[in-house]
Amino acid sequence: MTEFWLISAPGEKTCQQTWDKMMAATTRTNNLSVNHKFSIPDLKVGTLDVLVGLSDELAKLDSFVESVVKKVAQYMADVLEDSRDKVQENLLANGVDLITYITRFQWDMAKYPIKQSLKNISEIISKQVTQIDNDLKARASAYNNLKGNLQNLERKNAGSLLTRSLADIVRKENFVLDSEYLITLLVVVPKTSYPDWQKTYETLAEMVVPRSSNLLFEDNDSGLFGVTLFRKAIDDFKHKARENKFTVRDFQYNEEEMKADKEEMTRLSTDKKKQFGPLVRWLKVNFSEAFIAWIHIKALRVFVESVLRYGLPVNFQAMLLQPNKKTMKKLREVLNDLYKHLDSSAAAIMDVSALPARAKPRQHRRGLLIRQL
Repeated sequence: MTEFWLISAPGEKTCQQTWDKMMAATTRTNNLSVNHKFSIPDLKVGTLDVLVGLSDELAKLDSFVESVVKKVAQYMADVLEDSRDKVQENLLANGVDLITYITRFQWDMAKYPIKQSLKNISEIISKQVTQIDNDLKARASAYNNLKGNLQNLERKNAGSLLTRSLADIVRKENFVLDSEYLITLLVVVPKTSYPDWQKTYETLAEMVVPRSSNLLFEDNDSGLFGVTLFRKAIDDFKHKARENKFTVRDFQYNEEEMKADKEEMTRLSTDKKKQFGPLVRWLKVNFSEAFIAWIHIKALRVFVESVLRYGLPVNFQAMLLQPNKKTMKKLREVLNDLYKHLDSSAAAIMDVSALPARAKPRQHRRGLLIRQL
């Protein structure tokens, strides 16, 4: 799991000087982090009241978009099932891996025109991601219902002989059919009780047809026997069978029902395969869309909060730092020393969840704006 810090530092005479200062303090001499410029275009500032209100709205939108990104990613893993090792290769942004996308971030002018106000841009993103969220719920519900119905049928054809469907085990010739007096029952007998079954089945009730017991199927624990008797003896036979720990399965041979069950399983399996490809493609496309929208929200938040913290004219440098895991504490100390001269109107260091969530915002000390990705 890769961690990034998205930092906004107040501008020196030029933004390049701010960048050089950060590089000198964190990378060139002590290898505390790998740094990338984070390009944010000249957005419309608007009024102070709008910026203050937008700051809170963007924080909520950030959390919402993050949740949608995670839901799409998680559902991709669910859909891929046994191919979960392929999840990462399907979770791309603009056709590249996520780290490449954020380290080379460029504002998408076509999707989010910078001539629009900041509020309008945030509303565009909100509507876009809300639609993705709604579509995901609808598609997931339909696919899950299909998958659930198929799994229920598959479960019926698996497991113990005491519970599984017998339709794919028995054959027409195993039964006495269309007889007014005779009926064939199916009995599950533990393997350890085979000798007892052979000795006693003919005496479990009156009117059991002698030598009618046939072993039809076995699993690891039990065997399925067919036995023929007169219909009037069914209740007595079932009662005595229970006493001897033999289980009579409730089953009536019906070719039409058995054929319908097999056709239903074939249909569900075919439908699942048909839906799988388009669903994975939709998830790939919309994960990319949601992730891109999320990083644009990050950029909007950095812009708005930098203007609120550092004032006008707009003069700050946004940077993406990939900390060395072993030196994070040292990196924070270096950043604090580098910008401790900022007065009380400047930003507090903040941790904000992303890629994936780490923590809720919490205030540490006076200093520059840091957002943890």
